[in-house]
Amino acid sequence: MTLDAVTEPSTEFVISDAVIASVAARAALETVGVVRLEPGLRGLVTAWTRAARQRWKGLDPAPADGVRVRTEDGLVTVQVDLVTSAIDQAAAVGQAVQRSVKRVVAEETGLVVAEVSVSILDIEPEIR
Repeated sequence: MTLDAVTEPSTEFVISDAVIASVAARAALETVGVVRLEPGLRGLVTAWTRAARQRWKGLDPAPADGVRVRTEDGLVTVQVDLVTSAIDQAAAVGQAVQRSVKRVVAEETGLVVAEVSVSILDIEPEIR
């Protein structure tokens, strides 16, 4: 018996939006000038829903408050809501977060991030 074509079983990996959000949150928090992530009202609802879904599945929710991820047609978009320090220029911090999130998500998941939007919800005054 000869085999003309040998087919290998294919494996497909799916990385959930919650995992991507956790990776993005860590990348944002490690960026100089970011004081904390701030979920805001919409983010609180998203985080609560995500945490409830993960707990229902028996998983511990990964910290991702202040980050929302949407994957559509293979494109990943990330929204980060944060608070910056008054010591740093807000626009520069926002750009650094965009670069960091895009790079770290790509490195750790293999996914290409099409867009990272950063909303600066507050600027914490310098403590004297």
